[in-house]
Amino acid sequence: MKSKIHIIAEIGINHNGDLEIAKKMIQTAKSIGADSVKFQKRDLELVYSKDELDKYRESPWGTTNRQQKEGLEFSKKDYEIIDKYCKNLGIDWFASAWDVNSLNFLEEFNLKYNKIASAMIIDKDFLQQVAKQKKYTFISTGMCEESDIDNAIKIFKESKCEFELMHCVSAYPFEDRLANLSLINYYKDKYKCKVGYSGHETGGLAISYAAAGMGISSLERHFTLDRTLYGSDQSASLEPNGFKELIGGIRKIEEAIKPGVKKNILDIEKPVAEKLRAHIKN
Repeated sequence: MKSKIHIIAEIGINHNGDLEIAKKMIQTAKSIGADSVKFQKRDLELVYSKDELDKYRESPWGTTNRQQKEGLEFSKKDYEIIDKYCKNLGIDWFASAWDVNSLNFLEEFNLKYNKIASAMIIDKDFLQQVAKQKKYTFISTGMCEESDIDNAIKIFKESKCEFELMHCVSAYPFEDRLANLSLINYYKDKYKCKVGYSGHETGGLAISYAAAGMGISSLERHFTLDRTLYGSDQSASLEPNGFKELIGGIRKIEEAIKPGVKKNILDIEKPVAEKLRAHIKN
């Protein structure tokens, strides 16, 4: 029996630096059937230049990029609370690290999964550090060339680190016509690995449902309590009712396409067959 699709509620930075919002998001994701929740972790001094951090940017936390990005980062104490909260609820959490310091920070929590953000797939040194941890790793494939994917897979295979690709279009949001879902089967055929889908579309649930029907192993969608909240990812996120509908639809799709046996007349078809074939003499 094929394993069910692992559904990831990508909290990302939609918590807006508010631990209570994060906890409510975790609890809601658990209640509607998500398998795990994911955050993002950055060491701002490593990921961004001083000039970038000093740029003007209005936000609830001030008037510079630095103030905005600092406002979106959780502290170690915050993550300790998140870790305990998730364990008590019985839901896995993990995060995409954007630098080695953040990767090492997350390692302290002994998490089950790692995630390579699309932005990081070209960083060979970083990929090697992730692969050394030997944790199951989701590798997003947005904004990269096929050669970048080749290199990433080579690193993970050489390190004997289990992984799966996640087809992704790195635009927030993007139009449905750009989904290019045919790459899911292309990756499965070429790389002989599991392939998931990380979606940022705005057109509802159709693209995610289509991906589920293609036999993906995981599905990640951005999650929010309210799309009108502050944040660049909110518009590409699903609210609780939409996420619940997504999960329910995917579980039905899984039932509909699960491996079966050879074609036979179903019991529920037999009375219909008798009625509609009564005139046929064999």
